Amino acid sequence: MIEPWLGLLLMKMAVAAAIVVSCSLLAERSGPLLAAMIATLPISAGPVYVFLALDHDAAFIAGSVLGSMNSNLANAGLSLVYVLLAQRFGTVVCLAAALLTWLLIVTGLQRLAWPFAAALVVTPIVFLTLHRIVRPYLAARPAITPRRPWYAIPLRALAVAMLAGTVTTISTRVGPAWSGVLATFPIVLSSLIAILQPRVGGPASAAVIANGVLGLLGFGFALALVHVTAVPLGSWTALGLGLLVCILWNLGLMALARRRAAP
Repeated sequence: MIEPWLGLLLMKMAVAAAIVVSCSLLAERSGPLLAAMIATLPISAGPVYVFLALDHDAAFIAGSVLGSMNSNLANAGLSLVYVLLAQRFGTVVCLAAALLTWLLIVTGLQRLAWPFAAALVVTPIVFLTLHRIVRPYLAARPAITPRRPWYAIPLRALAVAMLAGTVTTISTRVGPAWSGVLATFPIVLSSLIAILQPRVGGPASAAVIANGVLGLLGFGFALALVHVTAVPLGSWTALGLGLLVCILWNLGLMALARRRAAP
């Protein structure tokens, strides 16, 4: 007989994994821009935040988002390091260096404990600057259409399920700020890198991450909105508004890209 808490935890892990795997499969069948727009939606953080909202009040969610904003800024460092290294090095080196960069940045920002206003101002500056740096790497394409290795879907599902289970289990012990960091750990970006680069090559894989930079900017704005609306409007309304911002932002980026590409 499964304990009720264990059954709930397993359900949370399965739901989160199913959402992320479904979205990432769609991403693999598209070009780098559409793949990036899908990957930068809150397909990993969203389910985790839903589970956090079930277990905690609105003030906890608002506090968690501050940690998530720091984590998202650390994603900028991860993206920059990966895009540059992927032009010359293999998957293991690139991914390890990118994740180490993310860890160092997010740890430093958490210790800095800067106010929400500072994070909000820095977010667009960082991502717009990063976009200019990675612009030369946006258009790389794979030479052939690759086959997905047999372990791709189980690996991705397991990683996301473990993330959801870990965050919801230890959130009461680590507090809201680090719960937010864990909720937005770059599991989707990391899994895409781990799966795509061995199959399509470094430059093509880097193109997906480079195209996602502006999507991460929209995610940062969505997190800011959740922070300021969680307490006055409630967790569910705030999370819904944040999701809406992410979707509309990425749709806008795709429409803008198509307009620029039109003759």
